Amino acid sequence: MPVLDLADPAAVDRYGSFVRAHPHRALTQDLRWGVVKDDWGQEAVYVEEDGAIVAAMTLLVRRLPGGFSVLYAPRGPLMDWSDPSMLHRLLAEAAPLVRRHRAIMTKLDPEVRFTSELDAWLRDQDGWVVKNVGAGKDDMVQPRYCMIVRLQDEDGRQLDEDGLMAKYDGKARNRVRTGRKKGVVTAAADTEEGLRTFHDIYSYMARRNEITTRELPYFHRLRAAFGDRMRVTLASHEEDVLAASVTVDYFGKLYYLYAGSNDLKRNLAPNQVMNHELMVWGLERGAESYDMGGVFELDNSDGLYLFKRAFCKGDGGATEFVGEVDVVHRPALYAVLARLVPRVQRGRRALAARVSRAVKRRARQA
Repeated sequence: MPVLDLADPAAVDRYGSFVRAHPHRALTQDLRWGVVKDDWGQEAVYVEEDGAIVAAMTLLVRRLPGGFSVLYAPRGPLMDWSDPSMLHRLLAEAAPLVRRHRAIMTKLDPEVRFTSELDAWLRDQDGWVVKNVGAGKDDMVQPRYCMIVRLQDEDGRQLDEDGLMAKYDGKARNRVRTGRKKGVVTAAADTEEGLRTFHDIYSYMARRNEITTRELPYFHRLRAAFGDRMRVTLASHEEDVLAASVTVDYFGKLYYLYAGSNDLKRNLAPNQVMNHELMVWGLERGAESYDMGGVFELDNSDGLYLFKRAFCKGDGGATEFVGEVDVVHRPALYAVLARLVPRVQRGRRALAARVSRAVKRRARQA
């Protein structure tokens, strides 16, 4: 039964080798992601043919009241999507986990491009709920539009820096060049002090924008999981640190996971310089792509979307993924979750905004 035995080192290593080499490999499908998400359980299943793994699905397990759970495959499963029927074989292998964890649903979130054909096939499966076109950010866990810069040409040859910059729009190129000319520099800061500096700037940005943050121990776990593949970067001018980020090179896929900037010298474009220098770092490592993260909507009034789109112009802007698929196991309980989860997400955002405003008031009064 190809439910992965997580206590078997040889089996785990074999599974991990498949995940790391897969064309659709994703940071969150690696078993080390379970180190980061330590408040979830973890399972994995796979399909074998002729003694080789041909498809895999790493699952996080969120336990719910009453002994129930939700199974979630973040950016998974990993399979050949030209034959979507393989998904049924993976789900059949996961059936014992559905029973063991009393799962209400299995949520899938593959890193695979949207096509009308795949969307139609997914929607045609009995008991599956597809969330993509028309779904809002309260309906989904992760954005399905990702801003990805390809670091190689169509033949798999590595770009040089000029070829990379040619992908940006004119404004982004000018801001990178101007920031560099005026003395903005970046440096790796893979120390505890560097991580704390990043976290201070990242938290400041979150308060300014009234959004939620990860606590510092989360980033310690991220480092424990991915070691020197995780890079803390600081962008500075003279003695001032202006921006900071955490990026992970997942075997050729660079994930720009978390970042922030303060209000110092914003006219020097530290964020643009930092992103460019991280992509140059990726070129030096032979990376194939740089994922700047996602957006829920292609909204031209959204500054973050416009910032990211400026770097992705040469790759056609946003990469549209197929979205989320909820494979429903317990319809009545799923209906309750479907009503409850958007309310919880809105409540969390409202709480983050209230906390941020309170911190700002205290800072003004100090």
